[in-house]
Amino acid sequence: MTIEAELKARVREPDGLVGRLTAWAGAPGRAEVYRDVYFDRPGGELTAGGAELRVRTVTGAAGTRTVLTYKGAAVDEASGSKPETETVVADPVALRAILRGSGLVETIAFEKRCRNWELTEDGRPLLATVVEVPELAGVFLEVETPAADAAELPSALAAVRRALRRLGVADADLTTELYTDAVARTRNQA
Repeated sequence: MTIEAELKARVREPDGLVGRLTAWAGAPGRAEVYRDVYFDRPGGELTAGGAELRVRTVTGAAGTRTVLTYKGAAVDEASGSKPETETVVADPVALRAILRGSGLVETIAFEKRCRNWELTEDGRPLLATVVEVPELAGVFLEVETPAADAAELPSALAAVRRALRRLGVADADLTTELYTDAVARTRNQA
C-alpha cells in the first residue's frame, strides 16, 4: 500500500500563493469541487483507529468521477501521513448501497473547493492543492507525493517540505487537523 506523504498548511496570502504555484507549474491549476462522504462502522471503530473510508465525487472541466479511498492509521504522527489505497468507481450509487448494505454508516459529508497543480521537486511528482471548505474559515494548502513504503517516507516528506519552503509556507503554518474533525466541530458549535 502506497503512503501518501502529505503536509497541510493554513495559507496567509492566498493570492500570492496561487501566483507562485502558477509560475512554478506554468499553468493556472485545475479547478475542481470535491464532495466527500465518509463511512465508518456504527461504533466508529475506523475513526477511532485513525483510519478513513471516503467516497469522493470530483467535478471539474474534465467531467465527473468518483473515487473510493481507504486510508490506514498515520505512520508518521508529525505529518499525519497515511497508507492510502484508492480506486475509481463506475457506479457511485451502487457503491453507496454496497457500503450501507455492509453495515457501514455515513458519518460526515462536506464539500471542498480545490485548485490543483502538478509539480516536480528533485524529480519527484507532487500534487499541490489549494483548498477552501465553505464551512471553515481560511484557505489551506496540501502538498503530497507518494512514498512506496515507510523507508521512502522521510525522503518523500523532505521533498514536500522543500516545495513548501519554495512556496513561502512557514513550518508554523502547518497543521495536522483533519477536515472531518474541523467540519464536525464547526457544526457542533452552530
